[in-house]
Amino acid sequence: MKLLFKIFLRSVTAFDWPLMIVLLLLGATGLLVMHSAVGGTDWRYADHLRNLLIGLGVMWVVAMVPFPYILKLAVPFYVLGVVLLLGVEFFGSTSKGATRWLNLGFIRIQPSEMLKIAVPLMLAWYFHKRESTLKFYDFFVAGALLVVPFMLIVKQPDLGTALLVFGAGFCVIYFAGLSFKLLIPILIAAIVGIGGIIAYQEDLCKEGTDWVVLHDYQKHRVCTLLDPNNDPLGKGFHTIQSTIAVGSGGVYGKGYMSGTQTHLDFIPERTTDFIFAVFAEEFGLYGGVTLLILYLLLVFRGLAIAIRAPTHASRLLAGALTMVLFVYVFVNIGMVTGILPVVGVPLPLLSYGGTALLTIGIACGILMSISHYIPGNES
Repeated sequence: MKLLFKIFLRSVTAFDWPLMIVLLLLGATGLLVMHSAVGGTDWRYADHLRNLLIGLGVMWVVAMVPFPYILKLAVPFYVLGVVLLLGVEFFGSTSKGATRWLNLGFIRIQPSEMLKIAVPLMLAWYFHKRESTLKFYDFFVAGALLVVPFMLIVKQPDLGTALLVFGAGFCVIYFAGLSFKLLIPILIAAIVGIGGIIAYQEDLCKEGTDWVVLHDYQKHRVCTLLDPNNDPLGKGFHTIQSTIAVGSGGVYGKGYMSGTQTHLDFIPERTTDFIFAVFAEEFGLYGGVTLLILYLLLVFRGLAIAIRAPTHASRLLAGALTMVLFVYVFVNIGMVTGILPVVGVPLPLLSYGGTALLTIGIACGILMSISHYIPGNES
């Protein structure tokens, strides 16, 4: 009876309520805009509602697990993720030119999604173990732990997921004490590279030009970002139509279920990657700013949990997971508004997609576990 009472008490107190309230508001907004995007309550709306409930349920379960037990799963979770990525490399299913899925017979999974959690968890565990004897070479070991899954995901190819995995892992390494001075040469090289692409885009974006380090579809996305009107009915169609929808919403929006770009089928992938265009068209600038405020509150709450976290590992992991949520939002809205290339990153709690909602649920569950974690009180 005492054990049951402790389980019940933990289930009641598992939620971090400031974080939970923001998530519920975003989830409700997602259901609202999905209803408009699909034009009613068809199977996609029902699936999104189911996936949202599953994601929240998984979050609740993870939130009840004491953080030390979550940290103990770091190594097996990471190893399993890398093994599954190798399985994709040799036995994966290919669709639309990309090999990202692994058919296990009873279920078809996308292993790269689990690395968004497994990589920062593994790195937090590693730095936790090395906290008292941390040396410079430990950052090289951590870099290797990050690069292995990153390169396997890039090879699929899945640049969007690879960047999210890299961002999550890099945040842990940086928060663990990596000197900013070491990043200056990389930043300079990136600025020079971007400047060179912009300056010589006419030659670099010609058909047949090989960029060596990027696949053709990735090169086309960069070139489309620079000038989507080069192929307005092809590669530039997504960017052009989404920016038209966002701009046509104006200050007040066209009204719920009244978006012409949405309901005349001009917005591509309007239930997934480009759902923000649907929202912005119907709710305008005021709606878009309100949504951004909700996401900022989500990020601020995550950072507050990271700052108050009682151990080194919990601070590293909470900070990294919060930055992953930030990158989700920044990249998605950036590509919809035409300031970033289209890389296939969903908008948290709004975009259709069960795997992404499950990943976000696990991440938020870990944040909640950290928020009420008191060392020495794990039982």
